[in-house]
Amino acid sequence: MLTVVRAFDRCPVAEISTDDLDALENKLNTAQRVFQNRSGWLKPFQRMEVLRRLADLMRNQRDHFSHLIAEEGGKPLTDARIEADRAIDSLGNAADELRNFVGREIPMALTAASDGRWAFTTKEPIGVVFAISAFNHPLNLIVHQVAPAIAVGCPVIVKPASATARCCLEFVKLVREAGLPEPWCQSFVPAQVDLAERLATDPRVAFLSFIGSGKVGWRLHSMLAPGTRSALEHGGAAPAIVDRSADVERIMPLLVKGGYYHAGQVCVSTQRVFVHEDIESQFVERFAAAVKALRVGDPQSPQTDVGPLIQPREADRVVSWISEAVSGGAKLVVGGERLSETTLAPAILRDPKLDAKVSREEVFGPVTCVYKFKELDQAIEIANSLPVAFQASIFSRDIEPALRAAERLAGSAVMINDHTAFRVDWMPFAGHRQSGYGVGGIPFTMREMSQEKMIILRRH
Repeated sequence: MLTVVRAFDRCPVAEISTDDLDALENKLNTAQRVFQNRSGWLKPFQRMEVLRRLADLMRNQRDHFSHLIAEEGGKPLTDARIEADRAIDSLGNAADELRNFVGREIPMALTAASDGRWAFTTKEPIGVVFAISAFNHPLNLIVHQVAPAIAVGCPVIVKPASATARCCLEFVKLVREAGLPEPWCQSFVPAQVDLAERLATDPRVAFLSFIGSGKVGWRLHSMLAPGTRSALEHGGAAPAIVDRSADVERIMPLLVKGGYYHAGQVCVSTQRVFVHEDIESQFVERFAAAVKALRVGDPQSPQTDVGPLIQPREADRVVSWISEAVSGGAKLVVGGERLSETTLAPAILRDPKLDAKVSREEVFGPVTCVYKFKELDQAIEIANSLPVAFQASIFSRDIEPALRAAERLAGSAVMINDHTAFRVDWMPFAGHRQSGYGVGGIPFTMREMSQEKMIILRRH
């Protein structure tokens, strides 16, 4: 059995049955069998109907899912409600995308040898999908992996993070209630960690969708069976550059949100803030006041801004990283103290060394680091110096530095005058370098989970 606890106070809230090796084989064989029966594939209109019914069912349970997210994942209720709304909308995105999910004509008669032929491609599901999800968005990440699979017609087996398994299991129940036969969407809660690895590397899996740590994801990627495709979504240490022309007062709420949303447990959380020396003192003063005003506490309270970290050991780690940075010469401007087993006062570190863990590795906690710079290219060079790259930001009222940074910052997306954690669910979302592989976002994941087949018709 798996015991699920409240992230905030560690009180047990549920006991969940786990799956053994026999269950793994049964689920995988079931998924493979239903995929191989091509005559049993659901038509696009049927898959659209399932997704729309599922959205309606979830809309009726929005508050229930919001409280689940806050209870087991520790996300403040205000943000949990937004996550639930996004998950509902993502289902509609997947259904809508099927109207544009098409092949293309391949031109013929461009040479004498190709004359007399007509060629086009069709989209087909790739096969059995195994999705491994993360705790920090326990509903919407599951939707981002399952909804595209349903839309394109792939049977999917989804493994939630053990800390936040209830969101996934209740979502899968609703999938069945919406009319999707059980073999097309199954959950998997392994009794041992190695069972997830065994499933991911099984040759019957055609596509692995992994959201989580880079260490685990890249190791699984290296072990995949020949022919298995994958998408990996890891983290980074997102940089934001504040040009001297930036309006410090106006950008403050954005940087606070980007750095401390879900206690910094976001793969594109704003972690490294590079501020021009002309405004750095003013910036730090106002940033400290705004961060100090954040309310830390029970995520199920509507007044809470910052909730807990997911595990006590994560709080231990973040505290140790802060201590290391301070010992190395960084100034702890505000916060950093332990408030409970899992909660920390949101912290700002000023000028930590560039080789400190907080400067080089993903903190995944309520900590931002502020660095002073003189020349824009200097800040860009430091921002780009890590082996990870995901999303980045530049704040500026002048167009020249904004565009220069947008062109030169490493990453899949650069926000101008917005925080690094901005995302809508229909946009491409991808880590570069060690931050990931493949492209997320509802329509883009649908492409990843499908393949094109070309049909050539020769006229007599």
